[in-house]
Amino acid sequence: MPVFQLIGDPLFPPPELAREDGLLAVGGDLTVERLLNAYRMGIFPWYSPGEPILWWAPPRRLILDPPDLKISKKLARTISKKVFQVTMDRAFPEIITACSTILRKQGEGTWIDDSMIRGYSQLHDLGYAHSVECWQKGKLAGGLYGVSLGGIFFGESMFSRVTDSSKVALAALVRQLVAWDFDMIDCQISTPHLKRLGAAEIPADEFYHRLEQSLKKPTRRGRWKLEA
Repeated sequence: MPVFQLIGDPLFPPPELAREDGLLAVGGDLTVERLLNAYRMGIFPWYSPGEPILWWAPPRRLILDPPDLKISKKLARTISKKVFQVTMDRAFPEIITACSTILRKQGEGTWIDDSMIRGYSQLHDLGYAHSVECWQKGKLAGGLYGVSLGGIFFGESMFSRVTDSSKVALAALVRQLVAWDFDMIDCQISTPHLKRLGAAEIPADEFYHRLEQSLKKPTRRGRWKLEA
């Protein structure tokens, strides 16, 4: 399959035309309109610093059905002891910046460059992107962020400065998504860490079918507040 070159219009080719490795298109920008179009089609940006924007639609997708989250006994104790204070949408800029900085410091590389921070911050300002924060003694200990459309949360990145803080943030998010009747969390790329937490791979055609059904639900826009 060819890789498509994106031009000015914020449009995408069908994700079914992606290469075997999942690469669908190159170029374009990270405007709100283009990002929302991408997520509605199950496409996401992922690239390294210095590269053009790469847009992906993998042949298999890692998803987490909220009821399937696996919480270890150790994590359950951490949650019950209230080691962390958990909030939503209180510190989105700090969360996305920390995800970028910590990944870079750990030598893992990061796709979260300044353009991506600007694009997702605009999504947050418009009520589409959300963060979950874990605090310890008033300091940000860990958290995650992603994009919400219909009944699906597209997880983007998470980080920990304190052991288990990102897992506590995920557990809090999952509890809230269950209360709000969300269908799934799109984890995008398979990792052993997320699989241990209950995520599972499904074929792309199954993912796109579920995505289509989830997008029929109203999008919960605006600032989120932890209720569950």
